[in-house]
Amino acid sequence: MSTSKQVLIVDDEAPIREMIAVALEMAGYECSEADNAQTAHAMIVDQQPDMILLDWMMPNMSGIELARRLRKDETTADIPIIMLTAKGEEENKIKGLEAGVDDYITKPFSPRELVARLKAVLRRATPKGIEDPVSVDGLTLDPVSHRVTSNESPIDLGPTEFRLLQFFMTHQDRAYSRGQLLDMVWGGNVYVEERTVDVHIRRLRKALGNQHDYLVQTVRGTGYRFSTKVA
Repeated sequence: MSTSKQVLIVDDEAPIREMIAVALEMAGYECSEADNAQTAHAMIVDQQPDMILLDWMMPNMSGIELARRLRKDETTADIPIIMLTAKGEEENKIKGLEAGVDDYITKPFSPRELVARLKAVLRRATPKGIEDPVSVDGLTLDPVSHRVTSNESPIDLGPTEFRLLQFFMTHQDRAYSRGQLLDMVWGGNVYVEERTVDVHIRRLRKALGNQHDYLVQTVRGTGYRFSTKVA
């Protein structure tokens, strides 16, 4: 399968997490797990998974509370959520959907149904063309496999540098301020200072090396742009 989407499984019952992980890994997905909402929230902020499978009933903080919290934060608001629950009544389904979840699966469910529903939600959540590889002067970024290569040699990037490069490569020849880059790449997180952008730009240039660091250009008095044209 061509996908290597990251799925976070949040459930306080280890056997259920294991069953889901086995089914998803057989279908080509990469899985991580959390047994409570607090741990899950920290992992979501740090890892930015492509999908969250979220149990409703958990101690301390319920899945519904976590879903509401994620939807209120711009950095996590767009991550698709499928709620897993034994609560099958229509009123509970409505509560889940009103909290911002994208789909709702009642336990017990078959692994085949779960994979099919997950694929459907991911298709709806992925804008057309966003998964297409993009190449510039021998530098290629593949969003699906999450790989970057320079003339077919792999480049190791951290998650923030990857998102920054993906934004640049799909928005070429335009200058962006540090504030605009924070909004576009970090999701408008007000707790991140603008100088953080400079740190990640330096890391990105270092990773690109002499062959491609020229593509990330400093625009004096403005910020940065990505261009094959020498400024």
